[in-house]
This record gives sequence, C-alpha cells and structure tokens, in this order.
Amino acid sequence: MYRERASRLPGAAVWTSTPSVSGDEGPGRVLPDGCMDLLWHGGRLLVAGPDTRAHTAGAASLWAGVRFHPGTAPALLGVPAHELRDRRVDLADLWPAADVRRATARVHAADHPARGLEDVALALAASAAPPDPLLARLVAALDAGRPVAATADELGLGARQLHRRSLTAFGYGPKTLARVLRMRRALALARAGVPFAETAARAGYADQPHLSREVRSLTGLALRELVPPDAGP
Repeated sequence: MYRERASRLPGAAVWTSTPSVSGDEGPGRVLPDGCMDLLWHGGRLLVAGPDTRAHTAGAASLWAGVRFHPGTAPALLGVPAHELRDRRVDLADLWPAADVRRATARVHAADHPARGLEDVALALAASAAPPDPLLARLVAALDAGRPVAATADELGLGARQLHRRSLTAFGYGPKTLARVLRMRRALALARAGVPFAETAARAGYADQPHLSREVRSLTGLALRELVPPDAGP
C-alpha cells in the first residue's frame, strides 16, 4: 500500500510503500515525474535519480522516501542530477562514509524510517543555500504549459545555458522536463474523469493519439492502463 503526505520541507513529499495484508500485491510502476528521491530500504539509504522512463519497484517489503521538488535535490545531495539519471544508487557511493553513518543512525533512531528520512532532508536543507528561484520559475512555467523557447526568453537565458542548467538540476534538458510535466498533467486530468480527447487538448497535446504516443513512450503502458476503469470516458 502506497501512502504519501506533504513534508515539513517545502515542496517535498514523504511517502511509504508497504506490502499488502494479503501479501499478493505485485510490483508497482514508478512513472517519470521530474523529481529525485532519498530512499530507505532494508536498512540502506539510496538515492533515486530523475527518470526518463518508468520502472517497476517491488512491493514485498517496506520502502520509505522523501521526494524532492524538481530541481532542488542536487544542491541538497551534492551531486548533479544528470549523473543519476535513470539510476538508483547507494548513498554510500555519493557521500563520505562518516556522513552516511550519521544519516543512517538518524533514520534508525526515528519512530519510523519515513520520519527519519524527513529529518535528514530538513537538516540538509538547513545547511544548504536557498533554492535557486530561477529553477522554480522554470518548473512553474513548463508545468503551466509554457513553450521552452518562450520560457528561456522570459528568464533571460540562452538555449545552451538553459540546457546546461537543466542537466544539473533536473537530469535532462528542458524539453524532456516539459514532456514529463505535461504527461503528469494529462494523467491527473484523465484520472479525474476528463475524457481522453479533452484531456489531450487541455494538457497541450495535438490530439488524443499524440497523448497516447507520449504516455506509452514515457511509461511503456497505454493510457488506459494508467487510468482506473471508473475514471475514464
């Protein structure tokens, strides 16, 4: 069972995934969302980099995580996002051993791994520079469906500079980020019961087939497979 709540760290979310009571729950599919996560699983701390495709996650044991708002994790974790694109790595491969031991001890001392992870994230944010407001403006513009070129002009950035900063912050270029955010908007609409053709138009796709192609490209599944049967048209 998956549960999520807003974090005390602005813009972040805290989540847990636990086995179902019956024990027959299959692996879940994690979709691209523009985010990076700090994870706890089996007593280990890991980092999930930004995804360009969906991947499956086993549900046979407890997972906990803090999902950071797009573009914020690299400054907290000390690693450029593009180095972790489509990867899950041990925190020990990124940080000095002593820092990993302290973070692990903090998680284990908490009443739940999720709360311990949140404490670690809050401590990282307290010692880091404030988030870059330009990145927040970029995410907000693309999430609202603004074209990449127009957004770059509004932010006063050239195409190469925007691409370079996006690789560091998001793990990929602004066009890929825009595709991911547009897909998330479309899925939210479809899951709320908006007909697929209307979903495509409202989310900024040329038509429903365009929406279907993009969803399959980013997730490996048909749109219908990602929308509950009682939510679609």
